[in-house]
Amino acid sequence: MSPRPTVAFDLDGTLVDTAPDLLAALNTVLSEAGLAPISMEDAHGLFGGGARVLIERGLTFHGMRPDAADMERMFARFLEFYEDHLADHSKAFPGAAEMLEQLAAGDAHLVVVTNKYERFAVKLLSMLGLAARFSVIAGPDTFGVRKPDPGHLLGAVARAGGSPARTIMIGDSMTDVATARAARVPVIAVSYGYRDREAAALGADRLIDRLDEVPAALAELLR
Repeated sequence: MSPRPTVAFDLDGTLVDTAPDLLAALNTVLSEAGLAPISMEDAHGLFGGGARVLIERGLTFHGMRPDAADMERMFARFLEFYEDHLADHSKAFPGAAEMLEQLAAGDAHLVVVTNKYERFAVKLLSMLGLAARFSVIAGPDTFGVRKPDPGHLLGAVARAGGSPARTIMIGDSMTDVATARAARVPVIAVSYGYRDREAAALGADRLIDRLDEVPAALAELLR
């Protein structure tokens, strides 16, 4: 095992503001089902569980519960639309590139652990010029498990050549905190992002407001 630290990042709402393009895909499938679009203000708490969960939450917002066949059709259509519009409006949060460069220069293993399918995550990060910074980009299809299952995080750490004892998770939601707790690694939460509760209520080991605060927070936790 390497003594180098491993820093595992959530993607949506932590590194990249993907909400505009996710919402566009959701509203496309809702519109095709005859339902009204959801505003960004109303949608903010819907993100964070992957595409299928987003659709389910969008339908629940409208008081709908589709049967399995309808859900599969909407899911397939969502993925089709989203893959063609991954980075129409999505942008890295301020300071992301500089922070990743600093961590890489410090010899950290950098990985992404996201509930977005691996091919979408790789494509999005590539389009934003960030993919090369990561040794592993793991979606729920990478290891056959998804956050908050600790196997998602620990699988990415192992593939990167890291050690759980020198790993820290960074995310924006209860799912990320639960993943870190299940894997028994410390977790840093960002105060922005997508969640259904206040950031201070997530129970993370550290709470930061900006990505340029990551290196100092990591140093404190690694001590």
